[in-house]
Amino acid sequence: MAVYTYFGGMDGLWKALRQEGFTRLAAQLAAVKMSADPVRDLAALGAAYLANALENPDLYRVMFDAGFDLEDTGAADETLDRLVRAIGRAKTNSRFRDEVDPLELATQSWTIGHGLASLVATGPLPHQALTHGVPMLTALFTSAGDEPGRCRQSVERGWGRMRPATPR
Repeated sequence: MAVYTYFGGMDGLWKALRQEGFTRLAAQLAAVKMSADPVRDLAALGAAYLANALENPDLYRVMFDAGFDLEDTGAADETLDRLVRAIGRAKTNSRFRDEVDPLELATQSWTIGHGLASLVATGPLPHQALTHGVPMLTALFTSAGDEPGRCRQSVERGWGRMRPATPR
């Protein structure tokens, strides 16, 4: 009962858990060191997103329960904003076409990461399915204007931490 009293009931507890999930995710993404290769950085951010989901699968599930508000939407917004900024850098470095909308491409990239995270961390796919991230992100970033061979190398370098592993 003390937990419910402290959080003002089940709704307050769920709201605090969602907030904690996005706060942890924002910290995980902030820990990704940016490099001179923005496409590598986009893949590394995706890998960090997945690592966060795999390390905290129950919290990850709660994060996306939109039935409860967040105390600070800035933490959730910051996760997407990191992708948007990396895409802006890729455009500046002529890796993506000028007409690419950073928010749209960031949303598409997040969708790939979220789908893999949901299906591996909390769903039916084995960890080996994480290898699908490289071709999916390569196809997405190539469609935004990156050169296929260079893109593949960048994505592989950024995605490197997502080697299939045996679940804990």
